[in-house]
Amino acid sequence: MNSPAVRLRPTMSSDLDFVISVEQDRANRPFITPWDRTQHEGAIRFPDFRHFIVEAGVGYPSVGFAILQGCRNPHRSIELKRIVLLPAVHGQGIGRSCIRWLAQMAFRDLHAHRFWLDVKARNVRAQALYRSEGFVEEGRLRESVRTDDGYDSLIVMAMLEPEHAAALAARRAGARAD
Repeated sequence: MNSPAVRLRPTMSSDLDFVISVEQDRANRPFITPWDRTQHEGAIRFPDFRHFIVEAGVGYPSVGFAILQGCRNPHRSIELKRIVLLPAVHGQGIGRSCIRWLAQMAFRDLHAHRFWLDVKARNVRAQALYRSEGFVEEGRLRESVRTDDGYDSLIVMAMLEPEHAAALAARRAGARAD
Protein backbone atom coordinates (compact mmCIF):
# COMPACT_ATOMS: atom_id res chain seq x y z
CA MET A 1 0.00 0.00 0.00
CA ASN A 2 1.36 3.42 -0.92
CA SER A 3 0.99 5.79 1.98
CA PRO A 4 -0.39 9.21 1.13
CA ALA A 5 1.89 12.20 1.64
CA VAL A 6 1.01 13.29 5.17
CA ARG A 7 2.58 15.77 7.53
CA LEU A 8 1.73 17.11 10.97
CA ARG A 9 2.36 20.68 11.99
CA PRO A 10 1.68 22.41 15.31
CA THR A 11 -1.80 23.91 15.50
CA MET A 12 -1.95 27.70 15.77
CA SER A 13 -4.78 29.80 17.15
CA SER A 14 -5.64 30.79 13.59
CA ASP A 15 -6.40 27.09 12.86
CA LEU A 16 -9.07 26.75 15.54
CA ASP A 17 -12.05 27.62 13.31
CA PHE A 18 -10.98 24.73 11.06
CA VAL A 19 -10.47 22.39 14.06
CA ILE A 20 -13.93 23.19 15.46
CA SER A 21 -15.56 22.73 12.04
CA VAL A 22 -13.99 19.26 11.61
CA GLU A 23 -15.15 18.25 15.08
CA GLN A 24 -18.66 19.55 14.49
CA ASP A 25 -19.08 17.78 11.15
CA ARG A 26 -22.17 15.56 11.29
CA ALA A 27 -20.23 12.55 10.00
CA ASN A 28 -17.64 12.85 12.80
CA ARG A 29 -19.82 13.75 15.79
CA PRO A 30 -21.09 10.23 16.61
CA PHE A 31 -17.51 9.06 17.07
CA ILE A 32 -16.03 11.81 19.24
CA THR A 33 -16.86 14.02 22.20
CA PRO A 34 -16.22 17.51 20.84
CA TRP A 35 -14.30 20.11 22.79
CA ASP A 36 -15.07 23.77 23.00
CA ARG A 37 -12.65 26.40 21.71
CA THR A 38 -11.19 27.03 25.18
CA GLN A 39 -10.17 23.37 25.55
CA HIS A 40 -8.39 23.46 22.19
CA GLU A 41 -6.68 26.74 23.11
CA GLY A 42 -5.41 25.11 26.30
CA ALA A 43 -4.11 22.09 24.39
CA ILE A 44 -2.17 24.43 22.08
CA ARG A 45 -0.61 26.32 25.00
CA PHE A 46 0.08 23.69 27.67
CA PRO A 47 3.33 21.72 27.35
CA ASP A 48 1.70 18.44 28.40
CA PHE A 49 -0.19 18.46 25.06
CA ARG A 50 0.82 18.35 21.41
CA HIS A 51 -1.92 19.66 19.10
CA PHE A 52 -1.36 19.13 15.37
CA ILE A 53 -2.98 19.99 12.08
CA VAL A 54 -2.93 17.06 9.66
CA GLU A 55 -1.99 18.09 6.14
CA ALA A 56 -2.13 15.64 3.24
CA GLY A 57 -2.03 15.40 -0.51
CA VAL A 58 -0.91 17.76 -3.23
CA GLY A 59 -0.07 21.14 -1.72
CA TYR A 60 -0.68 19.73 1.78
CA PRO A 61 -4.12 21.19 2.53
CA SER A 62 -5.45 20.82 6.09
CA VAL A 63 -7.50 17.62 6.33
CA GLY A 64 -7.83 17.13 10.09
CA PHE A 65 -6.15 17.39 13.46
CA ALA A 66 -4.65 15.22 16.18
CA ILE A 67 -3.93 15.72 19.88
CA LEU A 68 -1.45 13.95 22.15
CA GLN A 69 -1.83 14.31 25.92
CA GLY A 70 0.49 13.29 28.74
CA CYS A 71 3.65 14.35 26.90
CA ARG A 72 5.26 15.12 30.26
CA ASN A 73 3.77 12.14 32.08
CA PRO A 74 6.36 10.80 34.56
CA HIS A 75 5.10 7.26 33.88
CA ARG A 76 5.88 7.70 30.16
CA SER A 77 2.26 6.94 29.24
CA ILE A 78 1.10 9.15 26.37
CA GLU A 79 -2.50 9.32 25.22
CA LEU A 80 -3.69 9.77 21.67
CA LYS A 81 -6.45 12.07 22.84
CA ARG A 82 -8.00 12.68 19.47
CA ILE A 83 -7.58 12.24 15.75
CA VAL A 84 -10.32 13.66 13.52
CA LEU A 85 -10.21 13.91 9.74
CA LEU A 86 -12.50 15.54 7.21
CA PRO A 87 -15.06 12.94 6.05
CA ALA A 88 -13.98 13.56 2.43
CA VAL A 89 -10.59 11.94 3.15
CA HIS A 90 -11.81 8.92 5.13
CA GLY A 91 -10.63 5.64 3.63
CA GLN A 92 -7.55 7.11 1.90
CA GLY A 93 -4.95 5.85 4.38
CA ILE A 94 -4.39 9.26 5.95
CA GLY A 95 -5.55 8.07 9.37
CA ARG A 96 -3.15 5.12 9.23
CA SER A 97 -0.26 7.39 8.26
CA CYS A 98 -1.15 9.73 11.14
CA ILE A 99 -1.25 6.87 13.64
CA ARG A 100 2.20 5.78 12.49
CA TRP A 101 3.61 9.32 12.75
CA LEU A 102 2.07 9.83 16.18
CA ALA A 103 3.29 6.46 17.50
CA GLN A 104 6.78 7.22 16.23
CA MET A 105 6.64 10.63 17.91
CA ALA A 106 5.37 9.13 21.17
CA PHE A 107 8.01 6.40 21.37
CA ARG A 108 11.05 7.95 19.68
CA ASP A 109 10.71 11.65 20.46
CA LEU A 110 8.73 11.69 23.72
CA HIS A 111 10.23 8.44 25.06
CA ALA A 112 6.87 6.83 25.85
CA HIS A 113 6.71 3.37 27.34
CA ARG A 114 2.96 3.15 26.64
CA PHE A 115 0.88 4.83 23.92
CA TRP A 116 -2.83 4.55 24.56
CA LEU A 117 -6.25 5.78 23.50
CA ASP A 118 -9.91 5.26 24.07
CA VAL A 119 -12.38 4.83 21.25
CA LYS A 120 -16.16 4.70 21.26
CA ALA A 121 -17.57 1.18 20.88
CA ARG A 122 -19.62 2.28 17.88
CA ASN A 123 -16.46 3.36 16.05
CA VAL A 124 -15.63 -0.11 14.71
CA ARG A 125 -13.69 1.23 11.75
CA ALA A 126 -11.24 3.07 14.01
CA GLN A 127 -10.94 0.03 16.28
CA ALA A 128 -9.96 -2.10 13.29
CA LEU A 129 -7.33 0.45 12.27
CA TYR A 130 -5.86 0.61 15.78
CA ARG A 131 -5.74 -3.19 16.05
CA SER A 132 -4.05 -3.47 12.66
CA GLU A 133 -1.41 -1.00 13.84
CA GLY A 134 -0.64 -3.04 16.96
CA PHE A 135 -2.91 -1.56 19.64
CA VAL A 136 -4.29 -4.12 22.09
CA GLU A 137 -7.66 -3.82 23.81
CA GLU A 138 -7.15 -3.42 27.55
CA GLY A 139 -10.70 -2.95 28.73
CA ARG A 140 -14.07 -1.28 28.37
CA LEU A 141 -15.69 1.55 30.24
CA ARG A 142 -19.30 0.52 29.84
CA GLU A 143 -21.78 3.25 28.84
CA SER A 144 -19.37 5.90 30.10
CA VAL A 145 -20.10 8.68 27.59
CA ARG A 146 -23.39 10.34 26.87
CA THR A 147 -24.36 10.61 23.23
CA ASP A 148 -27.20 12.22 21.30
CA ASP A 149 -29.05 8.90 21.37
CA GLY A 150 -28.17 7.54 24.82
CA TYR A 151 -24.80 6.21 25.99
CA ASP A 152 -21.79 4.56 24.43
CA SER A 153 -18.92 2.57 25.92
CA LEU A 154 -15.26 3.45 25.59
CA ILE A 155 -12.73 0.82 24.62
CA VAL A 156 -9.26 1.42 26.03
CA MET A 157 -6.46 0.30 23.72
CA ALA A 158 -2.69 0.60 24.07
CA MET A 159 0.64 -0.29 22.56
CA LEU A 160 3.84 -0.76 24.56
CA GLU A 161 7.28 0.31 23.40
CA PRO A 162 8.51 -3.26 22.63
CA GLU A 163 5.30 -3.96 20.66
CA HIS A 164 5.82 -0.82 18.60
CA ALA A 165 9.44 -1.78 17.91
CA ALA A 166 8.33 -5.25 16.78
CA ALA A 167 5.63 -3.80 14.50
CA LEU A 168 8.17 -1.41 12.95
CA ALA A 169 10.63 -4.25 12.37
CA ALA A 170 7.91 -6.38 10.74
CA ARG A 171 6.88 -3.51 8.43
CA ARG A 172 10.50 -2.92 7.43
CA ALA A 173 11.02 -6.64 6.77
CA GLY A 174 7.83 -6.71 4.69
CA ALA A 175 8.96 -3.67 2.70
CA ARG A 176 12.32 -5.33 1.94
CA ALA A 177 10.56 -8.49 0.77
CA ASP A 178 8.50 -6.56 -1.80
